[in-house]
Amino acid sequence: MTVREGTRLDDALDWLGRRMARKLRKQSSGYEPYTPSDFDTLCRTLKPGDVVLIEGNERISSAIKYLTQSTWSHAAFFVGDALPDPDDGSERPRLIEVNLGEGCVAVPLSKYESYNTRICRATGLTDEGRAAIVGFMVDKLGLRYDLRNIFDLLRFFFPTPPVPVRWRRRMLAFGSGDPTRAICSSLIAQSFQSIRYPILPEVKVEGGRGDYVRREIFHIRHHSLFTPRDFDLSPYFRVVKPTLEEGFEYRSLNWGDDGP
Repeated sequence: MTVREGTRLDDALDWLGRRMARKLRKQSSGYEPYTPSDFDTLCRTLKPGDVVLIEGNERISSAIKYLTQSTWSHAAFFVGDALPDPDDGSERPRLIEVNLGEGCVAVPLSKYESYNTRICRATGLTDEGRAAIVGFMVDKLGLRYDLRNIFDLLRFFFPTPPVPVRWRRRMLAFGSGDPTRAICSSLIAQSFQSIRYPILPEVKVEGGRGDYVRREIFHIRHHSLFTPRDFDLSPYFRVVKPTLEEGFEYRSLNWGDDGP
């Protein structure tokens, strides 16, 4: 194959990959959050360095939920006021995320106002460490991912492959490349790794039941293919619920006549 033919093939694969990415990011109709979102409370609760898990409603979201056996299909990183206000007067972007076909971008928090979300906060993070990981993510803005690995993308067009539970998540690692990294949470994980903050612990594989789970966690962590669920499962991240953070008093609730 000549250099010119190779360039044409690369261009064709890139065009096809981005076309596939657009299809995978097409939103599903009829999505409704399980519980109503208190957006104002969410805004007041978030701190720079928080990881926001999102129950997405794109076509690819179904595949991620199935393969990771989790509610959460997407993760974003909260940077607070680290980015400037837009010149057009629109809402300041306070989240940094990686999207298939877009790469690393900054978006306003209101993008996920109507979604189910969960806040995961690193425990014991120092101000210096927090500033370092925020700076890491800001520096990655504009990062693009190579989408020419068509076989990598194809797996997400089959959201429920008939494979045993123990193998589903590992399908993300098998033969993966930039497209998988563009839909996983590896960049956020790398930001914490840059200051040597743990996400999942070191695991020694020993005999007994459940070994495949421990092997799987070590395998995924070793290849930096972190998923949104990993921040939820991590023993070092605390789940923060905005309503409870502001002081919840059940006796102040107003129940209807048919309430308990």
